[in-house]
Amino acid sequence: MSVDQQALLQALQVVVDPNTGKDFVSARALKNLQIAGGDVAFEVELGYPAKSQLADLRRALVAAARTVPGVENVSVQINTRILAHAAQRGLQLLPEVRNIIAVASGKGGVGKSTTAVNLALALSAEGARVGLLDADIYGPSQPMMMGIEGRPESLDGQTMEPLENHGLQVMSIGFLVDKNEAMIWRGPMATQALEQLLRQTHWKDLDYLVVDMPPGTGDIQLTLSQRVPITGAVIVTTPQDIALLDARKGVTMFQKVGVPILGIVENMAVHVCPKCGHVEHIFGAEGGQRMAAELGVPCLGALPLDLRIREQADGGRPTVVADPDGEIAALYKAVARRVAVAVADKAKDYSSKFPTIKISPGT
Repeated sequence: MSVDQQALLQALQVVVDPNTGKDFVSARALKNLQIAGGDVAFEVELGYPAKSQLADLRRALVAAARTVPGVENVSVQINTRILAHAAQRGLQLLPEVRNIIAVASGKGGVGKSTTAVNLALALSAEGARVGLLDADIYGPSQPMMMGIEGRPESLDGQTMEPLENHGLQVMSIGFLVDKNEAMIWRGPMATQALEQLLRQTHWKDLDYLVVDMPPGTGDIQLTLSQRVPITGAVIVTTPQDIALLDARKGVTMFQKVGVPILGIVENMAVHVCPKCGHVEHIFGAEGGQRMAAELGVPCLGALPLDLRIREQADGGRPTVVADPDGEIAALYKAVARRVAVAVADKAKDYSSKFPTIKISPGT
């Protein structure tokens, strides 16, 4: 019995991508459909990493295909293809870096660096190639959080090799100075140092470079937002009113320089007592969600106020690697997938497709 292709496609449309809300057929993610008697084979291409969901997606697609009369054997291959997306107008992408994600906050103390490192690790755990740039010149924390010591090497005398741990490529000013040394630099000097860290690091084939931005909206942050080709920004805040006030300023800064807001992460949203299970909203309830709705940007998720998150980050093994199958790591991975889906929805970068035009003087 021959399998009807149209019936097969209609059956597969029942399977909806949980991350985009679209079926794979309508989204044109289904590729290379082949039917040979009762044997069916096809591929599904995702524009974002979702390693933890692939087995469930494959089972759902196989089950849907088998509802069609005549289908006996089903072969499904799910591939991830992460493309480069356009940054601010007039800025060229960095070599070997397809997308730059800035993780920022309007003020310090809201858990931005902890969120940034776990977001980077979650993207990596989901199957992407990820780098992490610690852009906080005055208070670098990623060397401790990533459990990395040592100084970068230069193999060519021009660029620095990123240090690596937990599957991430990492660069920080903390690798270049003594950890007890205070960086007593004015804004222009700090900005120049940061640009050198970004552009003179030999990043290797990155799908995403997560940039842990300095807190606030001052000269350094503004200059970076204008000079660095950022695909999109993630704003971290607590539900507290005073933090939300400053987070709005961060959103406004990125919008003024043409950087898309990928969404807002509400950190320290709720505390659950480990002894009695009592739930308490120490910094207020759902403030980040309300702000996201008011500003018309996505709320990427809410993360708990949990002692383990702090202890694991301080110990150089952030939550996503310390307890990869735990409930909190699952929350970080969900946030990471939403960030990656938001990036995938942005306009593609085609600058590398066009040849460089050189005009030579006439002879």
